[in-house]
Amino acid sequence: MSLLKLDRVVKNFGGLTAVADVSFEVNKGEIVGLIGPNGAGKTTLFNVINGFYSPTRGDVFFEEKKISGMKPHVLCRMGMARTFQIVKPLQRLSALDNVIASAFVRAKTRRKAEEIAIEVLKFTNLCEDKDVISKSLPLGKRKRLEIARALATRPKLLLLDESFAGLNPSELNESIEIIRKIKGKGITILLIEHHMKVIMSISDGIVVLNYGEKIAEGTPNEIGNNPLVIEAYLGEEK
Repeated sequence: MSLLKLDRVVKNFGGLTAVADVSFEVNKGEIVGLIGPNGAGKTTLFNVINGFYSPTRGDVFFEEKKISGMKPHVLCRMGMARTFQIVKPLQRLSALDNVIASAFVRAKTRRKAEEIAIEVLKFTNLCEDKDVISKSLPLGKRKRLEIARALATRPKLLLLDESFAGLNPSELNESIEIIRKIKGKGITILLIEHHMKVIMSISDGIVVLNYGEKIAEGTPNEIGNNPLVIEAYLGEEK
């Protein structure tokens, strides 16, 4: 069953076309990777899906309902959460209070919000840091805190924008396991990532953008052997 569907989405900024006629679907329970060179339009597309931008043309559907142009807070309540490429925790609050703030999307009381937050911090291996001021956390833990904040909203669809960038090998492996656990809870994931180890190891499907256009879509094996993708993107890794 399709949870997210993009139908010929276009996003223009004046005379610049950042996203050009992009269509694909993300089925319930899948992990789908969105890859491409810098400037390919990946984050712009996330911003269209998540309601930060309205599409110039085309439509976005979530659970078969047209959501094009809906505000991010409305989509969050519908079950769509996202992280950002540059993590922006509430810097003067503890890790716990950061997650509690997000939990109020679902919780009616402070007690319930704290229950959700503790559960999510345990899930993301951050419980021992719950009282640490968020700006004092190292990058790897701040990235995980960003994921924890999104999970506290109880999403059906989680959009991850380069949640693995800058992590050391140990942090990378830990984060990959957390993403697999998230999928195990039935949460659907669409992620932007440049780290091909991550994309190839956890994705069910991959969509490739280049200059705002979708140039390929398929399984990790199909994408890894696609000449267009190798020329436009994967060849840069060699």
